[in-house]
Amino acid sequence: MSSPLTDLFPHPIVQAPMAGGVSVPQLVAAVSEAGGLGFLAAGYKTADGMYQEIKQLRGLTSRPFGVNVFMPQPEYPGAGTGSTAAAAAAPPDAGSVEVYAHQLAGEAAWYETELGDPDSGRDDGYDAKLAVLLDNPVPVVSFHFGVPSREVLDALRRAGTYTLVTATGPEEARAVERAGADAVIAQGVEAGGHQGTHRDLPENDGAGIGLLSLVAQVREAVGIPVVAAGGIMRGSQIAAVLAAGASAAQLGTAFLATPESGAQAVHKQALTNPLFARTELTRAFTGRPGRSLVNRFLREHGPYAPAAYPEVHHLTSPLRKAAAKAGDAQGMALWAGQGHRMARELPAGRLVEVLAEELDAARAALSAEGGPR
Repeated sequence: MSSPLTDLFPHPIVQAPMAGGVSVPQLVAAVSEAGGLGFLAAGYKTADGMYQEIKQLRGLTSRPFGVNVFMPQPEYPGAGTGSTAAAAAAPPDAGSVEVYAHQLAGEAAWYETELGDPDSGRDDGYDAKLAVLLDNPVPVVSFHFGVPSREVLDALRRAGTYTLVTATGPEEARAVERAGADAVIAQGVEAGGHQGTHRDLPENDGAGIGLLSLVAQVREAVGIPVVAAGGIMRGSQIAAVLAAGASAAQLGTAFLATPESGAQAVHKQALTNPLFARTELTRAFTGRPGRSLVNRFLREHGPYAPAAYPEVHHLTSPLRKAAAKAGDAQGMALWAGQGHRMARELPAGRLVEVLAEELDAARAALSAEGGPR
């Protein structure tokens, strides 16, 4: 299904923005040069850090690309953030964060580092990043963890930027459309990394919707284009979500394994290591549900992690960095989708080409099966 978004790139393949140093300019450029849509991840970066990556990327490709921004989490007590961003039902329980910090003391001693300050900020530099993106417009901007205000989306549109917002259900998709976004990313429960729910409610843990069902529901709920995300690793799966009504497919884990990806080598290796047999949604690393390979840290701390994002993210950040520096996959956040065992160690540009070839083959097979008998 053609749309103003897919008119920007030849193949209906979007490289998911992966925060934490994975979506580096080299990866994004390789994907865009091959005819997909590459995405930088502004999450956890300063506004200037984001700007420097955009400048570097523009030196590597003249093709369209995107930048992903995390919505600010509401401050407590007091008013909201000036958007319809994700709002928890109640402020994070400082006591539960303190208890979790006490539980993590042994990890800090093991990795010889201090725990992070849980009160290191809740907005991820949102306003400063928006100012950069309005002063230096990029082709596409997407948002995670909530919906920007109509004023923000309108300002980006006037700057010539196409906007997308993540939704994990049809009601969230309707909120995205009402706010004036150009398209919605339908994120299935299979997706690696954080679920982009607009309201992080613990009672909804485990209530995610599978991607094919979600795409169909969102397609019937809204009139804007849909980008499908979650567990997609092959061109045949892209064909499936396009047949279900999506305009494009967004893949993260598939690109995490590429040589251009900024992921740690042990993270890439873990994707296909039989030692890491499955994934699980957990709050262990950040306080918000995210899908990771099951390792020691997740098993030991996941059941006790409070619903407190980004407090837990700040708290565990030094631990995760120390584990990565030590090459210890058992202490890292090994974000991965359910299709991780299907990861291929191909250059990013070649992966786009292979996915496009597989997509064409799947479409041809479907056409042949539907022809005269």
